[in-house]
Amino acid sequence: MSTVARTDADAAPGEDGGVGTDASPAPHGADSHDLIRVHGARENNLKNVSVEIPKRRLTVFTGVSGSGKSSLVFDTIAAESQRLINETYSAFVQGFMPTLARPDVDVLEGLTTAIIVDQQRMGADPRSTVGTATDANAMLRILFSRLGRPHIGSPKAFSFNVASISGAGAVTVERGGKTVKERRSFSITGGMCPRCEGRGRVSDIDLTRLYDDSKSLAEGALAVPGYKSGGWNHRLYSESGLYDPAKPIREFTETELHDFLYREPTRMKIAGINMTYEGLVPRIQKSMLSKDREAMQPHIREFVDRAVTFTLCPDCGGTRLSEAARSSKIKGVSIADACAMQISDLAEWVRGLDEPSVAPLLTNLRDTLDSFVEIGLGYLSLERPAGTLSGGEAQRVKMVRHLGSALTDVTYVFDEPTTGLHPHDIQRMNELLLRLRDKGNTVLVVEHKPEVIAIADHVVDLGPGAGTAGGGVCFEGTVEGLRAGGTVTGRHLDDRARPKEAVRKPTGVLEIRGATANNLRDVDVDIPLGVLVVVTGVAGSGKSSLLHGSLPAGAGVVSVDQAPIRGSRRSNPATYTGLLEPIRKAFAKVNGVKPALFSANSEGACPNCNGAGVVYTDLAMMAGVATTCEECEGKRFEASVLEYHLGGRDISEVLAMPVSEAEEFFATGEARTPAAHRILQRLSDVGLGYLTLGQPLTTLSGGERQRLKLATHMAEKGGVYVLDEPTTGLHLADVEQLLGLLDRLVDSGKSVVVIEHHQAVMAHADWIIDLGPGAGHDGGRVVYEGTPADLITTRPTLTGEHLAKYVGA
Repeated sequence: MSTVARTDADAAPGEDGGVGTDASPAPHGADSHDLIRVHGARENNLKNVSVEIPKRRLTVFTGVSGSGKSSLVFDTIAAESQRLINETYSAFVQGFMPTLARPDVDVLEGLTTAIIVDQQRMGADPRSTVGTATDANAMLRILFSRLGRPHIGSPKAFSFNVASISGAGAVTVERGGKTVKERRSFSITGGMCPRCEGRGRVSDIDLTRLYDDSKSLAEGALAVPGYKSGGWNHRLYSESGLYDPAKPIREFTETELHDFLYREPTRMKIAGINMTYEGLVPRIQKSMLSKDREAMQPHIREFVDRAVTFTLCPDCGGTRLSEAARSSKIKGVSIADACAMQISDLAEWVRGLDEPSVAPLLTNLRDTLDSFVEIGLGYLSLERPAGTLSGGEAQRVKMVRHLGSALTDVTYVFDEPTTGLHPHDIQRMNELLLRLRDKGNTVLVVEHKPEVIAIADHVVDLGPGAGTAGGGVCFEGTVEGLRAGGTVTGRHLDDRARPKEAVRKPTGVLEIRGATANNLRDVDVDIPLGVLVVVTGVAGSGKSSLLHGSLPAGAGVVSVDQAPIRGSRRSNPATYTGLLEPIRKAFAKVNGVKPALFSANSEGACPNCNGAGVVYTDLAMMAGVATTCEECEGKRFEASVLEYHLGGRDISEVLAMPVSEAEEFFATGEARTPAAHRILQRLSDVGLGYLTLGQPLTTLSGGERQRLKLATHMAEKGGVYVLDEPTTGLHLADVEQLLGLLDRLVDSGKSVVVIEHHQAVMAHADWIIDLGPGAGHDGGRVVYEGTPADLITTRPTLTGEHLAKYVGA
């Protein structure tokens, strides 16, 4: 245990060094708690880890992807801190809070309140924006309700989440022993646009995609999936009796066409069965358009993409606000105009308002907007949908509320805060981390970037490998000690990729002409094909807008973006990649039984735990208990299924195999399954050879999920791969392997275009397209096109300067 001794020079005013002596006083007991002590941590893959982390210092946790960094920092230290804080509330309040189990650890001492700033994407609800996710919109609404002219009402009148409603009627009131009836009325003035209901966009259905109006229903006019002749969906319309099914749709009268397309739900008998008839358009909206696009079957998703177009709401112009809310202005600016401004411009506008009656509000609003600018997000606007932010942007938006906080002695926990940041912005992020530390806080950072590791007061390096090969502490100490320590991180800390001697020659170009998505300024650019192209630029310069929003349709593009992969604890790499399908069929064929038996989510599931492997006991406001199922001993399958073998292994043993072992197993002999082997090869290619096939997706790190997604997309047929920051969550040693994979893809005849900030990937490119020069309206232009070597030599942009510094030119 570390203790802090004080000298007389440190004594408080009026405090002498003892009674009539010069001896130093004994250290105060409260000053002895300067460490967070972790002993015997066993969460996920941690192997009895014990570490001592200094408080009020910046500690960086490093190690290869999957080595146990998140398990130690988030699932052990931060999780226990949150659980202990939750326990301070009454049982009644705890009933409304998420229940947290105690982490699997022997001792945790010296914990302080933890504030977690992770990379979880913000909700993709269309009504959630940057302004609503922070407090900026709430403050703006109050400002406009006080200063806006004409005055239209309370802050609710400026909220696109509140609809205007009114009502009147009789109410019965008990008064003085008598029952009295009174007439009451109420009204709420909200700011929601009634046409788009505060979403800013409306969906229009292209009727020509629903049916062929030259045909009759009897001739198969309907083109909607699942509405084939003879089926119940088709019979509902052809046998409704509201129109002649033998008449071409274009000859329907106005009433008949309305009944066919828009009729309200009506009960009727069809073929002797009671059914509800509803117009085709509302029926499709309920059955298909209300579903999450990602959850649709591929053929239905394809139909929806063809038949539905999303356009800006014609009534509010995409502002989401009612006409009244847009009419109230301060100095000629409405709340819709304010939310559409770039935040850096909005901060200037707010600075120009001088109104003593709302002075505290203006001060708070100015501080919040200045925090956005300071953290490098001044290029965003408050109306930007939260679901469109990248993982790095979402994390920095969450940081905004903590920057001005007066709290000290708090533990801030960051998950790769440099994700999505250009090297130019990393310096700014470092300054913010140091500022939080210097206020007297403990800052814990999970990070791979050498620039952040370099500013650490203390480093904890986990590993040595990933998955079961990791989970131990390889090094604890200073950055200099790490360099000399001989660990994987220490060896790679000073690695610097060099530009290639000779770059590949393009086989053609992909033309982008007049791109204007988001902040792009009529950009014309040719993307070379058959080579490795890196698109770079500061955060917010327009990289994603160029590649995800402007690539011509039908160019054979396979896009791997940063959207998180979905999956419950029942999902695993085998189910996510489609690997389980050929494995089940191989087991079924050899044993002469149904494939469904070999799925823990279907007929083969253990009846006691329903294929979960564990039995949950809900303990209300206390953390639930999960115990291994006694029937199947955690194997998830019923005993009779485990008697069937393939190549001498049962299905539970196959799912317990690491990818590398399974790759050999399905390559030869009785278990030879080419379809499974191909998927396993792709998983090995992206560096996931250590993952077990049945490991729940919920236990994978961010970098592992990203690579799992990449492996899945590699199976898609397309000539051009667009990858959005594939180095996210990757250790310096793993980046080397990723570069090898990108080279193999290009050498196999593919074109690879990468949005990336990592200098190793830039240096390795054949061609660089740099956007900028700044972010938001200061960006959106191509400021450099050419080879990395020329960029390093000429240094015409910020990227050029940082890349030259990186390679030591």
